[in-house]
Amino acid sequence: MNADRGSMAVETVMLAPIFLLFLLFLVGAGRLVEAQGEVNGAARDAARAASVQRTLEGAEGAAEASAKAALEGQCDAPRISLAGSVWEEGGQVRAEVTCELNLEFLGFGAVKQMSGMSVVPLEQFRRVE
Repeated sequence: MNADRGSMAVETVMLAPIFLLFLLFLVGAGRLVEAQGEVNGAARDAARAASVQRTLEGAEGAAEASAKAALEGQCDAPRISLAGSVWEEGGQVRAEVTCELNLEFLGFGAVKQMSGMSVVPLEQFRRVE
């Protein structure tokens, strides 16, 4: 019976780092999922903001302002692209938002690139220039 004495303390000391690594993994995975939702939302907002503009230049400015406001403090260096948009009556606006998620707070020196895309139709009977 004396041979088992102190084994619980040894087991706890051995399992504690593994448990902490598991918790860090869960926090990191949760942050990635949250960031992907934020980037998708920013792409949706950018496409909507662009779709109500009359000119392509105005649409690009509105999309950039909307996406940057949505991602402020969340991702570094957001980039917005309206490539693939069909800028005509009944066309569509395709907004793609890309940014870099810094994972240093977890102790990793990693940066993950996040990307989201959204497509919004333009009205059939609205004039665009």
